[in-house]
Amino acid sequence: MSVVFLRAVILYILLIFTVRLMGKRQIGELQPSELAITILISNIATLPVEDTGLPLLTGIVPIVTLASLDVIMSWLGMKSRLVRRFTCGKPVIIINNGVLDQKSMRSIRFTIDDLSESLRSQGIFDISEVQFAVVETTGKLSVYQKYKYRGVTNEDMELKKKDSDPPDIVISDGELVPEVMERLSVSSEWIDNTLRRERTSVKNVFMMTVSPDKKYSIILKN
Repeated sequence: MSVVFLRAVILYILLIFTVRLMGKRQIGELQPSELAITILISNIATLPVEDTGLPLLTGIVPIVTLASLDVIMSWLGMKSRLVRRFTCGKPVIIINNGVLDQKSMRSIRFTIDDLSESLRSQGIFDISEVQFAVVETTGKLSVYQKYKYRGVTNEDMELKKKDSDPPDIVISDGELVPEVMERLSVSSEWIDNTLRRERTSVKNVFMMTVSPDKKYSIILKN
């Protein structure tokens, strides 16, 4: 039993490293090549755990090989458009100038139900509102609405304000987040002084966010 446990722990750590190496993506954002490698790796990882008669390297070697192959193909894809087309395919335009391209939909087996569901997920319930739509290589539908149906922007209303980054977390569950503090140019002394004015301390803070202009929000621990 201890052998199975140890094997599982080793492969778990290796899989985490492998997934991190392949990049941060959700399942729905995986390219076809990435999804294929993910499925292969998950199947390979179970073999040494289920069969203790197999050497651990039987799982480690192919996992590392597949992860390395994915990184190499990603690098080649950055250098070559042809490689990107081979491993990821290409986006397909299904609505152009407000006209639905049924031939393109059939070529990628994108059904009317798929189209309706994708539009609804973006708050669009009438296809006549769509000016342009493209099915990305991940299968996600990107939509560009007709002008009269687009939301009003600050530029449309001629509202002028300086661009600024959003607030970020400088204290997480009683612990400082140094990389965020450095990016926002927030010192520990500033945080201590701010918390002192609020009559609390770092260890009592569940979450504290700070914006680039030093506006802050504090949520205390229960």
